[in-house]
Amino acid sequence: MRIESDYLIVGSGAAGLYFAILAAQRDASVTVVTKSGAGESNTRYAQGGIAAALGSDDSVAVHIQDTLDAGDGLCDAGAVQVAIEDGPRVVADLLRLGTQFSRTAAGELSLGREGGHSRHRVAHADDWTGREISRALVAAAKSQEGIRLVADTTVVDLAIDGKGRCRGAWALEGSGGEPLALQARATLLATGGAGQMYASTTNPGIATGDGLAMAYRAGATLANMEFVQFHPTALAHEQGNTFLITEALRGHGAILVNDEGEAFVEKQLEGGSLATRDRVARAIVAELKRSGRRHVYLDVTAQNAEQTRRRFPNIDRTCREYGIDMTRDPIPVAPAAHYLCGGVHTNLHGRTDVPGLYAAGEVAHTGFHGANRLASNSLLEALVFARRAADVVIEESADDQAHWPSPPEKHEGGEGEDCRRWRAEMGATMLEWVGIERDDGGLQKACNRLAELAEEIDARRTHDQASLEVWNLVTAAQLVANTARMRKESRGVHYNTDHPRRDDENWQHESLVQLAR
Repeated sequence: MRIESDYLIVGSGAAGLYFAILAAQRDASVTVVTKSGAGESNTRYAQGGIAAALGSDDSVAVHIQDTLDAGDGLCDAGAVQVAIEDGPRVVADLLRLGTQFSRTAAGELSLGREGGHSRHRVAHADDWTGREISRALVAAAKSQEGIRLVADTTVVDLAIDGKGRCRGAWALEGSGGEPLALQARATLLATGGAGQMYASTTNPGIATGDGLAMAYRAGATLANMEFVQFHPTALAHEQGNTFLITEALRGHGAILVNDEGEAFVEKQLEGGSLATRDRVARAIVAELKRSGRRHVYLDVTAQNAEQTRRRFPNIDRTCREYGIDMTRDPIPVAPAAHYLCGGVHTNLHGRTDVPGLYAAGEVAHTGFHGANRLASNSLLEALVFARRAADVVIEESADDQAHWPSPPEKHEGGEGEDCRRWRAEMGATMLEWVGIERDDGGLQKACNRLAELAEEIDARRTHDQASLEVWNLVTAAQLVANTARMRKESRGVHYNTDHPRRDDENWQHESLVQLAR
């Protein structure tokens, strides 16, 4: 079967859906393909909101400085400038498309504050922001003529012709079956991140690095894969839940305390519990090593209980499911893998170095986040660069399809390979040796073990969704571990105890990787 359209979008998060809507409004035909339901993405699980210079006491210049400070010397100044200047515009566009943000009694947007921000600038929908944005974008996409949503379909690989141009992708309907040709004159990767490469992550199960691995196999350059951000406060319950506890709760007045009730982060870090994520996560790790415990606590009990419940209904409901009343009980929390600051290298309009291929959102690397993402800048980046890609994609030529490539090799490996075992071993390896704190020896062990796993997976994988996901995950994990092993310094979320200082003389540059041909 073959589906032809002007543009193919792989993924249905904020970046993919926003691009689709804008392209279709210009009379283009668009196919959006997702391996789950429409709108199921990392976007949907974002609680905090979208950062933009919207407040009367804020400015683009101040937001830029906060972003640069968080990025620890590795942000691309041009990317930071265009993204933050466009922030108010994309928030206005979300409102136009039906997003219902929280408002004050006076009817103004309610703006929260999160770690690393010097102002209240986070537009939100209580603590359901990602779900609300997804709802609005899915509804807008479904009502827009020219958009075809193809759900429950797994993209296998990009279709690269003999001249190195991306002509679309090959996919499988359902978890297996015959290849489906998705033909387009331009393709946008909007597949999100790869949090599932870690044993502990806030990401949903679909975050398996598919776009990263496919782009790498297609010859695209990837950048800064070593910078994996751990969110400092994921729910740490004995049942193993890693539900995200938004940073906005700390902006509301919650503080991090240890088992003795000591506000240890307030004593260690300038900015205390609202310092940047990299520093707060490392402070928690140090406290866990000292105490020998598995978690610390996030304490919001000093704040008004009614206001807390009203502002954070999602967190309140989830905590109660685990027997925790956050207005009376400190919430047990620990860091969990959360966001990939690197990705497929693009220019400021989403173009990769593979002709016909674009990327936006977490899968992309624009240089905006540098070595550490500022809280709630992710939705901002996804929307701004999706819009910028939509502005230029019309330049792609609709040339003939004589070079449409053959379908990818279909693997018919042995029955019963244990994808769960492979994922468990990979997750444990990454968490132990490529986590918040790293060292040269551990990184080498991780690279060796991941290489062994990749060889085993490649030899035994079959042509189904589970095998494809674990193959993509191990590819992404190897890229993270190998680039981390190469960077002999500590910067942002990459902290190597053998090289504990930032080294601008030798390492103030991007880490670029590309598959050798």
